[in-house]
Amino acid sequence: LRFDNPITDAISRVRFASSSDNLLISSWDSFLRLYDVDESQLRLEASNDGTALLDCCFESDSVALSADSDGSILRYDLYTAEKNAIGKHDDIATCVEYSVETSQIITAGWDKKVKLWDPRSATSSSSLITLPVVAESISLRGFSLMIGLETRVQLHDLRYSDESNRPKERTIGAHIKCVRSCSYFEGFTVGSVDGRVSVQYPDESGSKNEGYAFRCQPSSKYGKCHLASVNDISFDPSNDGVFATGDSDGYVLVWDTKSRRRVQQ
Repeated sequence: LRFDNPITDAISRVRFASSSDNLLISSWDSFLRLYDVDESQLRLEASNDGTALLDCCFESDSVALSADSDGSILRYDLYTAEKNAIGKHDDIATCVEYSVETSQIITAGWDKKVKLWDPRSATSSSSLITLPVVAESISLRGFSLMIGLETRVQLHDLRYSDESNRPKERTIGAHIKCVRSCSYFEGFTVGSVDGRVSVQYPDESGSKNEGYAFRCQPSSKYGKCHLASVNDISFDPSNDGVFATGDSDGYVLVWDTKSRRRVQQ
């Protein structure tokens, strides 16, 4: 992607729109950018006045959201470049997602809270999840919200907002870096600092699909294997059960959950 004004600091997130090849890019240089990949054209470059953007996502093809280092959650009109603040965490905001099923903005921050916002009223809803530790990562699949907390994943059902409704938990056994799911895959994946990926299914009891874990060990040019933190996982939208991992040593590996093997390095 070519930019007249190059991105001057680390990119925090890239996301494709659901119905187009528009790419949303957030970065530490305080800019949110919208890039039309088909036309090779930058459609939007919105500054956040010096505050680093740690995450971004689409609410729709015309609206985007960002999580900022000052705790703010911002909502952008992608046609006019106008932005407004939805709300604010008490510390750095690190994650943002949009739930199509509940029409809510879901955010996490260093204040050990996950907040659910109603974009129509610009107020935090009564649903507020208080966590014992900082959330490492969050992900959505339908009504299921997955929150990565140190060595375990909390599973919340967004249809039940009462805090007395205790979430399910899965223990991963290593410090989590990312939790990722997608609409067509019946489960979710977890990347950890010890170079492992854990593939988890919604209900393992009585299911033919049992969860499993494997180590991401790219072969070096010397024929040796090494381990590096799995920092991100991304599912292939056109190939059921295929996903890519990115690690701290710069390797991108493609995996197939059905055959349980590495497809490409």
